[in-house]
Amino acid sequence: MPSTPADPPDSAETAQVRARLVHAFSKDGDLLSLGVAVARVVELASSDDEGAENLAYYVLADVALTQKILRIANTVFYRSAVNAPIPTISRAIFVLGFDTVRTTALALLLVENLSNSAHAEAVRKEIVEALCASLIGREVARHVSLAGAEEASIASLFARLGRLLIASHEHPLHDQIRVLADGGLGLTQAAIRVMGCSYEFLTATVLRAWNFPESIVAAVDPLPPSELAPAKSRAETLRQIVSFSADAAQAMRASATGVTAAQGAALLRRYGKYLQLDQFRIKEIFAVVGRELDEIVAALNLAPPPSAAAPNKPASTLPNALRLATMETGAIDSNERYESGKPIGARSLLLTGVQVATQMMGTGKYKPGELVLLILETLYSSLGFRFATVCTFDPASNQFRAVAAIGEQQAERKQGFRFPAESREDVFHLAMENQADLMIEETSSGAIARLIPDWHRALFSDTRSMMVLPLLQGNRAIGLFYGDRNQPAPEGITSDEAALIKTLTAQMMTAFAPR
Repeated sequence: MPSTPADPPDSAETAQVRARLVHAFSKDGDLLSLGVAVARVVELASSDDEGAENLAYYVLADVALTQKILRIANTVFYRSAVNAPIPTISRAIFVLGFDTVRTTALALLLVENLSNSAHAEAVRKEIVEALCASLIGREVARHVSLAGAEEASIASLFARLGRLLIASHEHPLHDQIRVLADGGLGLTQAAIRVMGCSYEFLTATVLRAWNFPESIVAAVDPLPPSELAPAKSRAETLRQIVSFSADAAQAMRASATGVTAAQGAALLRRYGKYLQLDQFRIKEIFAVVGRELDEIVAALNLAPPPSAAAPNKPASTLPNALRLATMETGAIDSNERYESGKPIGARSLLLTGVQVATQMMGTGKYKPGELVLLILETLYSSLGFRFATVCTFDPASNQFRAVAAIGEQQAERKQGFRFPAESREDVFHLAMENQADLMIEETSSGAIARLIPDWHRALFSDTRSMMVLPLLQGNRAIGLFYGDRNQPAPEGITSDEAALIKTLTAQMMTAFAPR
């Protein structure tokens, strides 16, 4: 097992502080919940055929996380690659890549859980520097063609976890360490003197409590201050990248004017030979990371407060809701909705979904599950459903069963959404047998209410409106799309919207066709 960063001094007082911190950060309920969420995202394997779908479902289960990732995906930096809005998480994963979205989700979990403390400015600085290190780690890992390069980005992001936790939860200690470090003691020795352990020791302890892969825990172990040696393994290369990323991020964030020539030269002397870096490549990395970081910081409202902002660049006074609607963010969905929850601009959202699905199909590189999820997500968000699912026939059980679902209580409702294949006088069988697309504006009206089966009433007791779309292979229905709301929908569906919905279901059917 790789070593944990050095155990520190004998002082009884600092030993007590260390023991208290380790216990608090390893046992704190809120932090453990954060750790469970983080570990779940980390374990989603990009090599797994279902990795992208599982990541999409994870993100979509959290409305706030979904909105923030889409906000980042629609910044100028990311959209420049496709020159079109990115309206869904599925599209974000397809365009930006699994690893980029996964690391973004991890960063957002830290922002959401650690940046709302009473010492928000100190925490903000730590988070921004961690994000910067993560982006640098990704670029360097790609440059040296490290297998599993995104692990470098994740390790670089979490290498500062100890500092983040102290800034957020033990701010007086954070201030004491900073004062001693600024006084010439050095950060590691200052941390040991104040809390009985280094930040790296604390980071490794918490990451192990969160069940992080040992390869990532080992990567945050600091390098010795002596001259580096050539890496003899992937683990050593990863550790060098994480160390370089931390040093480079600190240099980038040290002043508003950027990395000085002296700082760049020092980075080159220590790391250039072993990470295949020269002056040109380092400048290129700093330029790319700087642009991307600026976009992310703005999208997540992590910019410094007006008093700390650059004097020649007035801070925006737009409320968040309006920032999301500006042309620069690429947002296409306003918050304007009917009382049912259906967006006023459903037609444009559906049209974008059709275009995105067409582009995905045109590449020929998509997996069937990715296309199904993309279209399911498009219908769910464009029409404002609270729950949506795709249901297909399962010969083994002779039932129609949900194979994909999004929305409220997604897991439980997906599990319960199943019904016998034998013909019944209910809305689902009648829709499939008659190949009829149904938009039911009010499910409680007498004639409709009698056609709602008992299993549906038990699973969706408060449904007030629903859509049922048979999925047709030739003249045979192999399943259906279902979406519902807990409000009636008297606005119905326009003819333009109906045509786009039909196009989307036809596109979905290509995922079920033999390939």
